[in-house]
Amino acid sequence: MNSRLSLLVTLLLLTSGAQCAKILAVFPMGAPSHYILGSTLLRGLAEKGHDVTMISPFSEKTPPKNGSYRDIVLTGVKEEHEERMKTMNVFDMGEANILLMGPLFFTTMVDLTDRTLGQPEVQKLIHSGEKFDVVIVEQFMNEAHKGFAKHFNAPLIVFSTIGASSWVNPLVGNPTMVSYDPEPLRGFSSKMTLYERYINAFTYSYFQLISHLYAYPQHDKILKKYFPNNMNLVDIMYNTSLVLLNSHPSTNLAVPYVPNMIDIGGFHVKPPQKLPDDLQKFLDNSKEGVIYFSLGSNVKSVFLPEQKREAILNAFSKLKVKVLWKWEEDVLPGQPPNVRLGKWLPQQDILAHPNVKLFITHGGLLSTIETIYHGVPVLAIPIAGDQKLNAERIVNQGFGLKLRFADLTEELLLEMINELLTNPKYATNAKKRSEVFHDRMAKPLDTAVYWVEYVIRHGGAPHLRIAGIDLSWYQYFLVDIILIFSVTSVIVLYISLKLVKRLVSSCCRSKKQKIKTK
Repeated sequence: MNSRLSLLVTLLLLTSGAQCAKILAVFPMGAPSHYILGSTLLRGLAEKGHDVTMISPFSEKTPPKNGSYRDIVLTGVKEEHEERMKTMNVFDMGEANILLMGPLFFTTMVDLTDRTLGQPEVQKLIHSGEKFDVVIVEQFMNEAHKGFAKHFNAPLIVFSTIGASSWVNPLVGNPTMVSYDPEPLRGFSSKMTLYERYINAFTYSYFQLISHLYAYPQHDKILKKYFPNNMNLVDIMYNTSLVLLNSHPSTNLAVPYVPNMIDIGGFHVKPPQKLPDDLQKFLDNSKEGVIYFSLGSNVKSVFLPEQKREAILNAFSKLKVKVLWKWEEDVLPGQPPNVRLGKWLPQQDILAHPNVKLFITHGGLLSTIETIYHGVPVLAIPIAGDQKLNAERIVNQGFGLKLRFADLTEELLLEMINELLTNPKYATNAKKRSEVFHDRMAKPLDTAVYWVEYVIRHGGAPHLRIAGIDLSWYQYFLVDIILIFSVTSVIVLYISLKLVKRLVSSCCRSKKQKIKTK
């Protein structure tokens, strides 16, 4: 009996070991919101018993109890990001010319990609001889980081923080529909005017040109600089096994997907936790309702221009409802009595409270997802990046309004707040959108873990790869067929015209001969 029990335990241990995979993830961005997504995914995988290694500018303060979680911290990246956010006027970025900002984004990411791979701890990992079963790379103009998958002979999974877009679609041959799918940095709706479709198509073409003529050659050089075996960027990029998308039809535009693109939007949202006692008491006692105001983790409220801050304070002072404001300092000059401050606030748990009637936000994707999860109406004041696009979706889906930061005045802000608080359609639409969000076969984090394990089980899942990804660009877009058709049409037209001309000439000669005989 004891021998049978020992055999059973041994078999269970062997089975468990076989199911444990070694996973490497690369999330190089210095913004906390990017790390939240990466760490949530990696914690979920570790909790399933996997051995995970995370390359990022942050370290995990409370590692998961199951599996194994290892940090390789990129020194200086987070600090540089914080300093850049302090020195640059982020509130003017929303009005900046995208065509001028585009090259800056690309050069910044080329530099970050290079410095990431050059860090001693990363180089130590590259030359360690370790083995990994899969590599997950955040997609953010950091193409050379995909070299980890080739180097460790592991399947490549790409994680897109903003869902499907022209930034990730080419990797797996997914179509980019510029006629109704706005570029990430353009704040257009899906129902674009003729002019907007022109601008959208031009922006798409412009960024594709920068990518192919500048960014990809630079990343190819970085690959050869830091990885052995003389890798080729194109071969690596288009050998993507799976794309995990931080999106869902409840939060993003419905667009076509190829089989190896999977929605997991909202996977970072957790069920409501108990609030701190003082905050719980404040929300419970605010029977007239509460407005929650936060500009996110990157944009600091304390850096608001004085004129805009005064306009916001004056508008808040005229409200009957309470306001909970994420303010990063101890004192807010001119603070009205109905406004409560907090340097850090548990946003997800606050949005879950029934007395929160409105969320005033910068329109970041994580904040947008969280407010949809809890069914709270929104006033979006987009500042930069994809926030304009998110704000436009909020308006289109009917659960909020948007206010251009440049247009923000006391009167307009107060008017929009009162509209959102008094018109029940916004709360109704927010609840409907929340119902769509929650109506899934499985929890999004479980879906993410399943598909990562699926790729591992099936050796990169090549059966999910569409045939179009193996075609050259001229074959994919039927350029050769169009040329053949065009040349053939011209030849047929030429021959037809010649025949008609001969026929007409012959008829004319026949008529002349008949006239002469008469």
